[in-house]
Amino acid sequence: MPKKIVFLLFLYISISAKAQLTDLARLEYSFIPKRNSGDQYTRIRALLNYPIKVKEDSYFVVGAQYNRIFLNLRDDYPFDQSFLETLTILDLNLGYTFKMNTKWRAAFKLTPRLASTLNGKITGNDLFLNGGVFFIKDRTKGKDIKPYRLILGLTYNTTAGIPFPLPLISYYKAVNEKLSYTVGIPKMNVKYKLNAKNNLQTFVALDGYFAHLQRPTSVLGERVDNISLSVVASGIGYEHLLTKHLIYYAYTGYTLRLNNVLRNDNRDNIFTLDNLNSFYLRTGIKFKI
Repeated sequence: MPKKIVFLLFLYISISAKAQLTDLARLEYSFIPKRNSGDQYTRIRALLNYPIKVKEDSYFVVGAQYNRIFLNLRDDYPFDQSFLETLTILDLNLGYTFKMNTKWRAAFKLTPRLASTLNGKITGNDLFLNGGVFFIKDRTKGKDIKPYRLILGLTYNTTAGIPFPLPLISYYKAVNEKLSYTVGIPKMNVKYKLNAKNNLQTFVALDGYFAHLQRPTSVLGERVDNISLSVVASGIGYEHLLTKHLIYYAYTGYTLRLNNVLRNDNRDNIFTLDNLNSFYLRTGIKFKI
């Protein structure tokens, strides 16, 4: 795979892994229209994680994440688009976290994944394996300090095409009671607290997917077996705290990079469905610890 695609897939994988460390439930809608076209990409995402206390400060977490992707291809293409109408990505989340000492917490995650068009028989090509190990230093609740959180980790994902773990780094710090920021890989933002229940932020977000086509087809004389989307978007985000842990959020902006591609079995680029930057929207509600 081209190095840029590998890098972007890794970033998206890291975002999913980091979100699943803190989110217990999430329901989300995403929308990206194709510029100067009738095509549009929409996605419905639902996530549920259930922590089971093993002993003091130690939890086993079991959960699942469901993604239903609608490509809505309306332009004229040199192939039948019916096999690409919908994609399904289903993750099973298995995790364990414990407190190592007064400063550090460790977390381990294993995520078998089904990513496919699901218009045929499920085979090994539809199944992938993700995982990660994370170390978290959380000083957001202490007194007489500027709150911060450091996350260091390694993630592994078979869809990235790289046969070794990749690093994850994230650093959050509160500058004062109103202003905070997050830097690192994969997330960067600057957040401003308007009041006790409302936050605004500027952000750079990464999004995307990789899925297997159960009905491979020929496009311009080449066989296609997979499809991938990689997105880098920037804009403004809004959060409203319905309760202490229940949050409504909306992120809107413009893509800085977008690449929706049909690929062969070696993950080479066969046909580009969309590479024009466009409007970006992601909104939903989440319950987090």
